[in-house]
Amino acid sequence: MVAIIDYGAGNIKSVQNALERLGCKYMLTNEPEKLQSAERIIFPGVGEASFAMRQLKDKNLDKIIPQLKQPVLGICLGMQLLCSKTEEGNTQGLGIFEEEVKKFPKGKKVPHMGWNNISELKGPLFNNIPENSDVYFVHGYFAEYGSNTISECHYGFPFSAALAKNNFQAVQFHPEKSGDIGEMILGNFMGMTNDPDSYRETNDK
Repeated sequence: MVAIIDYGAGNIKSVQNALERLGCKYMLTNEPEKLQSAERIIFPGVGEASFAMRQLKDKNLDKIIPQLKQPVLGICLGMQLLCSKTEEGNTQGLGIFEEEVKKFPKGKKVPHMGWNNISELKGPLFNNIPENSDVYFVHGYFAEYGSNTISECHYGFPFSAALAKNNFQAVQFHPEKSGDIGEMILGNFMGMTNDPDSYRETNDK
């Protein structure tokens, strides 16, 4: 069973639709016991970071999420909230990833919206995903390129399209809106288990 974290700041319906297309059973929940017992977790998000973090704190999820031991996938704002901090609302993140989230510099059209390709793919999340595959982005802030980067995208400069550390995986783009490639990425995540070997570098493209 997949648990989708329901905290009032999620792009939940599109994630539900994608899981249904994959034939995956899921539940929406913000209850700690249900999150801890789920086989894997999806942490979606759209909207403003400081508001979303308040929502997490109100439900005590800021304490629960970092303690999760099963595979966790952050999507868009969910990825940014897993980072150390974000310039959006000067918000402290959950600190899973050391990378910081920055606002796109002046001169860049914001939000960065639409199809763009991802490259330098690493790890099991991108098993059998071709280099330079196109995926769908909508975001005004970006995670810096860092030690946890497993995919990059270029928007005048490289930024982290995806991050990974231990059981936590995260993507800036929306796999649930990225067609066949997105479904393959979600399928790869669904294949991860609590076995740490399932998180390691096994990228066969």
